[in-house]
Amino acid sequence: MILQILQDALFAAIAAIGFAAISRPPRRAYLYCAIIAAVGHSTRFIMMHEQFFSMNIVLATFLASFFVGSLAVFLSPVARTPAETCLFPALLPMIPGIYAYKSFGGLAMCIFGNDESSFSHYFYLFAQNGLTCLFILLGMVIGATIPIFIFKKVSFQATR
Repeated sequence: MILQILQDALFAAIAAIGFAAISRPPRRAYLYCAIIAAVGHSTRFIMMHEQFFSMNIVLATFLASFFVGSLAVFLSPVARTPAETCLFPALLPMIPGIYAYKSFGGLAMCIFGNDESSFSHYFYLFAQNGLTCLFILLGMVIGATIPIFIFKKVSFQATR
């Protein structure tokens, strides 16, 4: 189990560094992006695993995003960058790509379906995966921005 958590953290850190490279932050921010992403993604992994909390992916993502936002706010003065510089690349590995993919796959099968029963089945898959994807994204956005507003003085300390 520990190996799975470490593996999840490593892949999240690598993805965060790749996402951070797109926006070209200062070099000192890459390490913080990787650490925040690794801790946040593995936190979600632990909360979702049945041996620990067995939480729904939406709630686990919301709580992990809140944790990622809090870490970004408190590590931003150390990194001497705005909190968003470390926050956004650390959140991107948690984007629910498989749900979006399955949602559009279900939509395509709805369009190309021949009978009503297959249409109903694929529309159900489209709606279920689409709503799950939507609520995960909403949880990520809300969970990550709450710490920025709660800890406003710390959050904007790095930009002064």
